[in-house]
Amino acid sequence: MPDSGRATSQNPDPGDVVVSVADVLAAQARLRRYLIPTPLHYAERFGVWLKLENLQRTGSYKVRGALNAMLAALERGDERPVICASAGNHAQGVAWASHRLGVQAITVMPHGAPATKIAGVQHWGATVRQHGASYDEAYAFARELAGQNGYRFLSAFDDPDVIAGQGTLGIEIAPHAPDVVIVPIGGGGLASGVALALKSQGVRIIGAQVEGVDSMARAIRGDIRAIDPLPTLADGVKVKIPGFITRRLCASLLDDVVIVREAELRETLVRLALEEHVIAEGAGALALAAGRRVAGKRKCAVVSGGNIDAAVLATLLSEVRPRAPRKPRRRSTERLRSQLAAPLLRAASLAPLSATATVVEEILW
Repeated sequence: MPDSGRATSQNPDPGDVVVSVADVLAAQARLRRYLIPTPLHYAERFGVWLKLENLQRTGSYKVRGALNAMLAALERGDERPVICASAGNHAQGVAWASHRLGVQAITVMPHGAPATKIAGVQHWGATVRQHGASYDEAYAFARELAGQNGYRFLSAFDDPDVIAGQGTLGIEIAPHAPDVVIVPIGGGGLASGVALALKSQGVRIIGAQVEGVDSMARAIRGDIRAIDPLPTLADGVKVKIPGFITRRLCASLLDDVVIVREAELRETLVRLALEEHVIAEGAGALALAAGRRVAGKRKCAVVSGGNIDAAVLATLLSEVRPRAPRKPRRRSTERLRSQLAAPLLRAASLAPLSATATVVEEILW
């Protein structure tokens, strides 16, 4: 089971852990040598800007937090091997960072983890141990191995350096001046970091979860029971119990959490691929699926990852038939012409009649 939250010599009381904007800025200074900013893409049919973390190193935002945590540990003189539990994307981030920094890494992944994610971890030379049928079982086993062997356990979300690293995504979004940013939530590391980076600028932060996989939404309401998540395409957010640090941050910083139906998620993923030519995994399409229920003039949804198995994507493309998107509103041609012509008509009122006619004819043409 995940940590009970009681303080120990290795795990301080999460209530004592402080993560601030200064930590996010420090993370940005560390990561800029290794990671370039990912692009923003305007999905016109959805009316939403997309932050494309599916184009990130390892295909997911998770590398930000993993790399920042490992760099911060080296700065403190901690060179122990790192072990983590992950459904796939955090494991790939840890593997890539360990390869770049020369640190030994072990990743514990549940049976049934996507093959593309397992292959990604192995590609970067990390040791893969598969254990259990869920993230929570892999988590318990990884903590056990860490205690037995003196490894440093690196949480996928409930770690201040991981949260700060994920927050660098928010710093990259800030110059585009969104009024609302929608973020998928599993354990809450990404939502916490992005909220830290953007909340002080007046940006609304909306979390997105899947129906039946909504542990953070329940925890914010005070329901902290460990309920098994339902099966979902969004394997990256299947967390039974959210983080303790992240729970506190999300409760204080998020404006709302939108719950998405599984059918909505599947349809959004297929529309992303067919209409925007963006390949996302289940969790990666979650924020956009929630976007239709969020009001905003300049909305931005985080496409958190693109590591989807080819077989799963092929099945979705063959089975899911998305509804046609709503047609964009047409502007009145006559009204638009009158708006364009009015200033010129006023300016030409003092000119000879022949000149006025020529000007009006040209602008309307």
